Amino acid sequence: MRRLFTAVLLIGLLIAGGAVRGAGAAAFVEAPALEPAVAAGTLPPIAERLPESPLVIDVKAMGREPGRHGGEWRMLIHSNKDVKLLSVYGNARLVIYNEKYELVPDLLESYTVEDGRVFTFKLRKGHKWSDGHPFTTEDFRYYWEDCANNEELSPSGPPREFVIEGEKPIVEFIDEWTVRYSWSHPNPFFLPAVAGPAPLYLYRPAHYLKPFHKKYAVADAADAGDGKKKRKANRGWAAKHNNVDNMYKADNPNLPSLEPWVNITKPPATRYVATRNPYFHRVDENGNQLPYIDQITLTIADSKLIPAKVGSGEVDLQARALNFADYTFLKEGEKRNDYTVRLWRTSSGSHLALYPNLTISDPGWRNIFRDVRFRRALSLAINRHQINQVLYYGLAAETGNSVLPQSVIYDGQAQDCWCQYDPKRANALLDEMGLTQRIGETRLLPDGRELEIIVETAGEDTEQTDVLELVRDDWAALGIKLYTKPSQREVFRNRIFAGETQMSIWAGLENGLPTPDMSPGELAPTMQTSLEWSQWGQHYETMGQAGEAPDMPEAIELLTLHEQWLNSATTQERSGIWHRMLEIYTSNVFAIGLIAGVLQPVVVSNRLRNVPVEAIYSWDPGAHFGIYRPDTFWFDTTNQVAGE
Repeated sequence: MRRLFTAVLLIGLLIAGGAVRGAGAAAFVEAPALEPAVAAGTLPPIAERLPESPLVIDVKAMGREPGRHGGEWRMLIHSNKDVKLLSVYGNARLVIYNEKYELVPDLLESYTVEDGRVFTFKLRKGHKWSDGHPFTTEDFRYYWEDCANNEELSPSGPPREFVIEGEKPIVEFIDEWTVRYSWSHPNPFFLPAVAGPAPLYLYRPAHYLKPFHKKYAVADAADAGDGKKKRKANRGWAAKHNNVDNMYKADNPNLPSLEPWVNITKPPATRYVATRNPYFHRVDENGNQLPYIDQITLTIADSKLIPAKVGSGEVDLQARALNFADYTFLKEGEKRNDYTVRLWRTSSGSHLALYPNLTISDPGWRNIFRDVRFRRALSLAINRHQINQVLYYGLAAETGNSVLPQSVIYDGQAQDCWCQYDPKRANALLDEMGLTQRIGETRLLPDGRELEIIVETAGEDTEQTDVLELVRDDWAALGIKLYTKPSQREVFRNRIFAGETQMSIWAGLENGLPTPDMSPGELAPTMQTSLEWSQWGQHYETMGQAGEAPDMPEAIELLTLHEQWLNSATTQERSGIWHRMLEIYTSNVFAIGLIAGVLQPVVVSNRLRNVPVEAIYSWDPGAHFGIYRPDTFWFDTTNQVAGE
């Protein structure tokens, strides 16, 4: 199938409330914050900074209000690593999802896809990095030839999304503005990965990174006849290159960017400042260069204190580190601190889920967790109705970890599988496993240890521990002790990756609203970050160079089905594969979903315009705020009334 995004199609998107490209906007309007630099001659005029065909966002056609430049978006984060939200919320990608979850060009002027395997990308002529250097196919060539396929920079080779049936793409740099990726088999992962919240970056700012690369630094030293400089360029160069090449992390203030806001603060810090990108490629229908907002500040605060700080009016737009349990408290501060609390639907298959670690290093626990009867018993013993009533006012869905009813793939039987509250059946399953020996009220493992499960959390809020308190009582009735162990997120993940964690708690399926043409990779061991089987996921991601190969028949079948989905030719075929994978995943209770459909509080300053009143808070696809184009949010100092 061939899809060609031309001006005609993009005009159609404009009529539907999307975005169009073209140079037909009114005379371009300079942001007042940049006028002094333009007047001083240190920054070119706006017409020289924009691409020949900037992306024109018709804000009014989107059902929103064209805005004005200025203002500072205050936001709270809980660690230095959260500076990456600048990349997530900025959501500048080669292609992006619109609010209908359709892929449309963004950094690209246009693209074509032939037979699902040949992707031709056309860049915008005159597009520049945030430092004013041209953005061209040389940046794509540098990444592909000098980074992704350099053994020192990428020991495992190019990212997994580039490799289909063991085959890397043929990459052609046709001219300064056109690049093509071709496989002999379809690659349905490619565009979604490029459009993701943590995207597959196909390019790097070559002009900035080349001095850190051995190939170019050594060549420069050789040309200069400087042997000492040549030896220095060889020493530890890969680590230095990777340290400065952090496009997603946004933690290198010197690294040129294509996002609407660029971090100017070097870590570590307690407060980060990101200023507008003077070369950003989008404008509104009135010729105003986006973003409207001049600056974002991200202030680090203890995650447990963030709700209180938000409630006291210290932010302009915040959802991160807030949960439904904070809603009542946040509502109380609305009038006093001039903000509004909105409740957005979430897209996770389960708001919270428990993940038995099937690749845990401990052989005794590995055998127990891999017995499906044990996982089913744990799920049947949980009183989800009680969790819903006590913590979520009865507004959540008492289901497992699967797709949501709004998805075209929804299967109610799969979603509710092994989620009914049935402690009698749960006890019978444990007895059937032979776990009948006890010390007091506590069951024993076959090796004589007490059946004590430590559930590890990222320690970022109290919601998870509140839920676990209720689960603890349910499991105690089975003769199982539950303990909670909080840690920092990085430690939390690293312990799981190392096989040290028994069980963890986190959100369920990231995308609970899939279509058959979206990847079912979450249902199979394809990612190290999958908490139920991280070692198997690492094995897949590294193409066998690290981790462990799956040795459970069900996991192997999921991988086989996943590969079939990759090579399927029709939506009907993909739909059938999705249903079979859901059946295997849910019936085997690889993740124990606790509750779904929990609403996400979003606190919005009454001065901030164009933030949707009703929306979906989704990581992928969606990039949380990113899909709603934060570059079009703006501050109205004349209207203090909430609402759109």
